[in-house]
Amino acid sequence: MAGARALVAWSSGKDSAWALHAVREAGEFEVAGLLTTVTEAYSRVSMHGVREEVLEAQAAAAGLPLRKVYIPTPCSDDEYREIMGREMGAARDEGVTHVVHGDLFLEGIREWREERLAEVGLAGHFPLWGRDTRELAMEMISGGLAARVTCLDPCKVPRELAGALYDEDLLGRLPDGVDPCAENGEFHTCVLGGLFFSAPVDVKVGVTVEREGFVFTDLELA
Repeated sequence: MAGARALVAWSSGKDSAWALHAVREAGEFEVAGLLTTVTEAYSRVSMHGVREEVLEAQAAAAGLPLRKVYIPTPCSDDEYREIMGREMGAARDEGVTHVVHGDLFLEGIREWREERLAEVGLAGHFPLWGRDTRELAMEMISGGLAARVTCLDPCKVPRELAGALYDEDLLGRLPDGVDPCAENGEFHTCVLGGLFFSAPVDVKVGVTVEREGFVFTDLELA
């Protein structure tokens, strides 16, 4: 894939950050930028609840352009496909050939992503695919990744872990059956430092609220 240009699907969380690290280490792509879905009404990263200004600070620390794709709330599948299809078509016209995802083992999600990308002539790349998630979690933590939990499902993860650092202590407090990388959506993170950043993103932990069945902890730039 020498010379191929790729966007990294950037959720603001640990898995997308480690996927960026993996493709940079492998050197098989020119990383053309980060691609993030932002819920327009809230000015926050979709699902993760991360403020737009924190997202922008992440991109600056990664030294990469940021492509923000704004979606409404609620957003139907048809609306999402149309909006994302336009953005992916524009990226293709700029020479992008692949989109890097941090997915780990959910076959249905990978197939859906690959089908949508194929519709606009792009391909997916999944550098973390099939990794043992406990080993991967420990690799990220020991490798210097710094992140906090920004969103969790209180039916699966204790509420008091909202805002917690993603570290060995957190892994030890996860209930049985919760994936260490939260691949099943048990929680989401905001990455604040690591090998993929030139400098840490400095934040202060704000309020924690419950909305639409999820618990969110706000992070503000310090």
